[in-house]
Amino acid sequence: MKFTASAIALALLPATLASPVEKRQTAVTIVDNYMFSITLPSFSTHHRNRNPSYLIWTTDGCTTSPDNPFGFPFLPACHRHDFGYHNFRAQSRFTSNNKLRIDNKFRDDLYYQCNVNGHGSICRGLAEVYYAAVRAFGGGDATRQTQEEHDALVVLYEEAVRAYEAAVQEAQAKGELPVLE
Repeated sequence: MKFTASAIALALLPATLASPVEKRQTAVTIVDNYMFSITLPSFSTHHRNRNPSYLIWTTDGCTTSPDNPFGFPFLPACHRHDFGYHNFRAQSRFTSNNKLRIDNKFRDDLYYQCNVNGHGSICRGLAEVYYAAVRAFGGGDATRQTQEEHDALVVLYEEAVRAYEAAVQEAQAKGELPVLE
């Protein structure tokens, strides 16, 4: 009997020792999958259910984003973007390359929200402003940019804002958008 108990304990030892590594690999795999592979509606279901609970689900929504006066449905995209930043940081993977991947997925998600909800070019124009904002001002801890690189991203942000504002004015002049006060 002693031999059997000892043999079982020794057989289980590698699984016990591998457990933290496997959990980390699983968490990394899940974060990558949720961030880059599943649809935004599927991600929103996981976000709503906080599933799995050991990942970081906190979000500030779109609170630090530019104004959204026409109420385009960007919140789910902001949730996934926050999820990416928080979990990649927690997993010590928040590099400039991964920040770019997360930011690019954010733009894809914003465009998805514009397209699936029947919003057109004005929505996509504001999506470009949001994208340019996160590229220029978000996740500074991942990027070691030169001042010139940062300045170039700020210029792209300012250009996106001007293009969006011009498109809004044109649509308002045509009666396609309400004039907001």
